[in-house]
Parts: sequence; C-alpha cells; structure tokens
Amino acid sequence: MSLFKRAVVSEILSHAGVVLSTLLIVWLSVLLVRLLGEAAGGSIGAEVVFSLAVFSSITALPVILTVSLFIAVLSTVTRSFRESEMVVWFTSGLSLKDWITPILRCAVPVAILIALLTLYASPWAYRQMSEYRQRFELRSDLSKVTVGQFIETEDGNRVFFTESPEQTEDDLGKVVARVIDEEGWVNVITANSAHIETADNGDRFLVLKQGQRYDVLPGAPQLRLAYFDSYGVRLESKDDQSSPENIRAKAEQHIKGRPTTQLLTDQTAKSWAQIMWRLALPLAVINLCLLAIPLGAVNPRLGKSGDVMLAGLIGLLYMNLINLSRGWIANESLPFEIGVWMVHALFALLMIVMFWQRLRVKAPKNRDNS
Repeated sequence: MSLFKRAVVSEILSHAGVVLSTLLIVWLSVLLVRLLGEAAGGSIGAEVVFSLAVFSSITALPVILTVSLFIAVLSTVTRSFRESEMVVWFTSGLSLKDWITPILRCAVPVAILIALLTLYASPWAYRQMSEYRQRFELRSDLSKVTVGQFIETEDGNRVFFTESPEQTEDDLGKVVARVIDEEGWVNVITANSAHIETADNGDRFLVLKQGQRYDVLPGAPQLRLAYFDSYGVRLESKDDQSSPENIRAKAEQHIKGRPTTQLLTDQTAKSWAQIMWRLALPLAVINLCLLAIPLGAVNPRLGKSGDVMLAGLIGLLYMNLINLSRGWIANESLPFEIGVWMVHALFALLMIVMFWQRLRVKAPKNRDNS
C-alpha cells in the first residue's frame, strides 16, 4: 500500500508541475502582450508592466492551480488504465477507492494554498493593481509623455508628440500637441522646447517656447492662428492631486480588492457573492480531483478522446456554475446559504454516483442454451 501511495503521489506531482508551468507560460505570454499594448497606448506606464504582470498572475494562480491538479490526477489515472497498470494493483488487493487517500494528500495542501490566495493574496494583488493604475491616471500629462511616441491622455482629448531636449534647462525638445477644449475647438500647438513651472498656488504648467497655435472649429469655417514666444498649458492643479490614502481607499472600493474581513462586515449581496467565490475554489479543487478518479477509469481498448473531452466539459461546467451562482447571489436571486454549497454538493453527488458505477459488481448474464 505504501508503495502504491508513493507512486501515485509522485506521478501526480510530476504531471501537475508540467501542466502548471505550461499554463503559466501561456498565461504570462498573453498577459505581457496585453500589458505592453496598454503601455504603448499610454494607458499604463512602461515601468509598471512587470509589477502588473506579477500581481495579475497572483490573481489567476488559484484557477491555474485548480485546473493543473485536475488534469494531473486525470492523466495519472487514465495512464494507469491505458497501460494496464491498474490490473497489477487490482490483483494486489487494491480497488479504485484506494486512490482517494493519495489523491487527497495532493489535493488538500493545494486547497489550503488556494484558500490563502483567494482569501488574502488575491484581494491584496487586486488592490495593488488598482493603485498602480490610479497613480498613473493622476500623473501629469508631461510625465506620461514618452520621447518619440504619440501619447493620448484625457480619453484622447490631448495628444502629445515630443523629441529629446537640445538644451539642459528644457524638460522636452520640440513638441507637437493636439488639444480639444470644452467648447469643441481643436487646438494644434507646435513649439521648439518646453519646461515645467509651478505657480505660487501649487498649479503646474507646461510652458512652451517659440511656437504656433492653430485653432479649428470642426463643421464651421473658422480658423485662428497665433504665434507665441511663451505659452502655458495647465497640467494639473493642487486640488487634483490625491493623497496615497485616497488612492488606497478608491482601490478598496472595487469588490475584488476588498479584504475578506471587510466583505464580512459589509453584509451586502455583492460582498456575499465575492465571499462565495473565494470559498468555492478550494472546495472545487478537492471535488474535481476526486471526480477525476472515476472519470479516468477507462477501458484501455476504447479510444481516449471521448473520455478526455467528457472530463474537460465537466470541469468547464463546474467553473461556469460557480460563476453563475456568484451572479445569482450578487443579484439576490439565490441566497448565500444555498449558493455557497449547492454546486459542490451537486458535483459531489455526481462523483459518488460515478464511483458506484465503477465499483459495483455486475451479475453475469443468463444464457439460454435451449
């Protein structure tokens, strides 16, 4: 029995490591492409791409761990049946029920890790991502400008392009800017250089030197042209700057970033829905791992594509039903006391039924020799 348990645990961990690393590589590849696209478009700063990738990976890790362990258990059980290894274990006095103990040895620690991630680490990561994005939104337009790139700010109302400064006292070199004001005028401004000045009241201005300003009103035959030696554009006022405490408070307003203790004190439908989601994944990984045992008990003479497809559909259905229950709880269509266990009980019952079908001894068929 100890040899069997060691062999099963070792193979499951080996398969889980391969699947986990593969899923993480795919996830990071897609995530970095998206984040680099946002950085190129000016939505986020290039210096925070790595940090946002780390925090996003923390939030996705519970689902990745759940899927990885489910695939690892399923592939281990399926391989044992395909290669007739289960025949050896069955003749040694073991049955399909003996797989439960070694699989729980793998699933329970992972479930505890997922619980720590969903209850504590993931909300913290969501808050950090929200703070990073809000800090970038509160930065001045000049700090978002990258030399040699067109950068949009204020939802496209301001577009900047700048070159490197030729003189040390300048913050920017040649500047081209398009600004849409509140009255609908499109202002195209060009200047040979620019620098920042701070007024006595704390307002910050971008001062352009030696340039022109073209004002056009779309849909109307009106054009204004002005030449200037010095032209100031207000970037931000002192009142627009938020303190770190205000940024942190805004980040915690997002439901995914709220600490679990705060959700418990909120007593709202959306808070209960988020609590259900954080408790669902640790329970789901145990249910799916146990469900993989009867799902992987296949006939080695039959094709394997149908069994793998069935297992994938069951796992996908499980996660979708959890998401559906979360939506029902948030909309007050389903009580939290029922939604928190309903899906898990349904799949636990499915697991028991499938175990019974695999373990029951069928009576031999009577043959009519007459």
